[in-house]
Amino acid sequence: MNRPTTHSKKTFFFFTFLMCSIGLMAQTLNKPTAIANPNFGTGGSPWTAVCASSTFNEYYVNFKWSASPSVLSDNTFVLELSDATGSFASPTALTTVTDKNSTTDFDIRFEIPITLRGTGYKLRVKSTSPELYSPATQAYNMYYIDYKNPIQITENGSGSIGDGTISICNGSTAIIAVDNVPNSETYQYIWRKSSTILSETGPSLTVSESGMYSVEIDYGSVCSGSAGTLSNMITVETGTALGVTINTPTKTSYCEGETASALEATIANSDIFYTWYKDGTVVQAKAQGSYTYAFDTNDPDFAGAYTVKVEGDGICAETTPALSISKTGAFTVTENTPLEMVILPGESKTLSVTSTAVSPTYQWYKNNTVISGATTSTLAISEEAEYYVAVSQGGACPSSLNSNKINVVAPSSFELIANYTTTYSDCDYSEIVLDVATINAVAANGSKTDVTADLKASMSYQWKKDGTAISGATSSSISLTDISENGSYQIDATIESFNTSSNSLPVVLRSNELITIEASSLVACNSTDFITISTNVDLTGATFGWAKDGTIIDTTSLDLNTTDAGTYRLMVTRNGCSIPSNEVTISPLDESLITLDSPLNIVFPEGGSKTITASGGTAYEWRDANNTSISNSASISLTTEGTYTLTAYVGNCVIIKEVNVSYKDTFKIPNVITVNGDGINDLWLIPNSYSYQADVNVIIYNDKGEEVYNVFEYQNNWPESSTGFTSQNMVFYYKIKKGSDTIKQGTITVIK
Repeated sequence: MNRPTTHSKKTFFFFTFLMCSIGLMAQTLNKPTAIANPNFGTGGSPWTAVCASSTFNEYYVNFKWSASPSVLSDNTFVLELSDATGSFASPTALTTVTDKNSTTDFDIRFEIPITLRGTGYKLRVKSTSPELYSPATQAYNMYYIDYKNPIQITENGSGSIGDGTISICNGSTAIIAVDNVPNSETYQYIWRKSSTILSETGPSLTVSESGMYSVEIDYGSVCSGSAGTLSNMITVETGTALGVTINTPTKTSYCEGETASALEATIANSDIFYTWYKDGTVVQAKAQGSYTYAFDTNDPDFAGAYTVKVEGDGICAETTPALSISKTGAFTVTENTPLEMVILPGESKTLSVTSTAVSPTYQWYKNNTVISGATTSTLAISEEAEYYVAVSQGGACPSSLNSNKINVVAPSSFELIANYTTTYSDCDYSEIVLDVATINAVAANGSKTDVTADLKASMSYQWKKDGTAISGATSSSISLTDISENGSYQIDATIESFNTSSNSLPVVLRSNELITIEASSLVACNSTDFITISTNVDLTGATFGWAKDGTIIDTTSLDLNTTDAGTYRLMVTRNGCSIPSNEVTISPLDESLITLDSPLNIVFPEGGSKTITASGGTAYEWRDANNTSISNSASISLTTEGTYTLTAYVGNCVIIKEVNVSYKDTFKIPNVITVNGDGINDLWLIPNSYSYQADVNVIIYNDKGEEVYNVFEYQNNWPESSTGFTSQNMVFYYKIKKGSDTIKQGTITVIK
């Protein structure tokens, strides 16, 4: 439980003192209890874990409290959620109830945040007046399943599956990684080698052993299976490498344009396939026998790390260590000032560059003409023009490199362009940020130069709404978050003696009101049973429309009654903007909604059993051939042949399925044995469903009803000798019991 703040403590102690002073006891808040979703009809089971998604995020708890004394009139009840460890140090308010101050037993509907993933979440209820907390619930698995598609895994997350096989050699390793899940590093995963779960939980797996590997997102023990994220399978093969490398050439550094020797693999075999790479990118496609590669030094980008991958029948695929080829005398030039600049009247600026050249020399140019004496890395300017510098380096590979051109303008005015920082349309957003997007310097001839990077931080600003200056809004951007801020926005800017105003931006935000609808059932049973769709908002006097499959079908009904399948949404108009509710999808009744993990006709040996599990329903009932109810769970274990009826509920709808069970015709329990020592039929051999079973008791009686043999886990070894049989044909009786039930009985005639 959270510790109250100092102020809250004072309030709590004062309230407690007051209550005690007048001889009353404080309320008792019971912990909330998980219950079935009432929208799915009666007979459902309480939820045991939360597996929410964009298509379903609706759960209920029941809450009880004592009303002696009553809470204060301004009280609200708040359903709070802990963090993933069960701590309420910073609880999340899931929903607030304001109309139950005189109701001591009520249900609370809630949705979980879309960021929730974990196994230790707890719930509690808080009352605000007086401030009290209920006990916390047990810890629950709660997952918002925001990614529910099959995962793709590839070597190094390359996205290329190939034949689905990775070869690793000589005890080395390879990396298998997820490559199609957005923000893959934010999830935890279940990696498997065949059926064995591995300890790694991240989006990649380092493997060194052969096997078949797969992965799925870990949405907890309850939710993972329903998400359907199981990946493709990667087969890892291990073997012995050839030990191929790249022969070290006589030179590994070349001047641009210099003649270079071809690279050559140490194993040259016309039957092997070779693929050449530079910095991990293919530069010579896979080809048989191509064990050499000639790089072109006339290509300015020839320097890099070269490798070759070898593959072939009967060998282990391997990639050589990298061989680095460098460019002699390569250097860079970096501009330290924007490439578009403004110079104001009477102002001077300094241009500068940085170079990695060894002992560089500089020569600046203005409008492509040499500036006499401008031979350092900086240049002071006071005129508009186009400037650049040529940097030269001598040595073994003399070369020269020009900087990018820097355009300096002296404006006669400025153009200021404001824009929305994200995509914007009226009524589509509840908040928006406006910003200075572009500053153009306008020359006397009307030409424009974008100088945003140079001047945006140097100007002074003032935002206006509907022509009136907004107090304190003097930065280059403004954030709008409420419908009261709707209007037309413009920004003024000043620098030196220049003043300019931007274009106008209309802003029409919609209310961030949360409108929720829910249906009395999510399955349309027939054309006569109505489903009621209701909302949490009062529609009296409001402008609204109920939409089905994107089309408005009703603009007057406060609750919508329907018998039709489809996707429904409520659109409520506030301040000229239409606010959409969540979507509710009503599906048509389809018997395939209920599935069994077994065929409808089942055969197993007498004495055996079969467990059948149904899925797709909200409640279940199993009945035997006598129409006697035998189970109300999704699963049932059948041990006796006959016809069984499943009544499955999908919301308020009913689907009935019949399962027929019959015994497999196996060998029977023998009633005659011959103990003459010929090795044939000397022992009483019974089926394995009864023999060798630790919970099965075999008892044998003589013709007087006296017990002569009693054993569990019968080894098919009676009689152990023939000496105890005094007459030619002796009759014995047997019982085979499981627990208190006799599952088989009969006679055994022993012929001596």
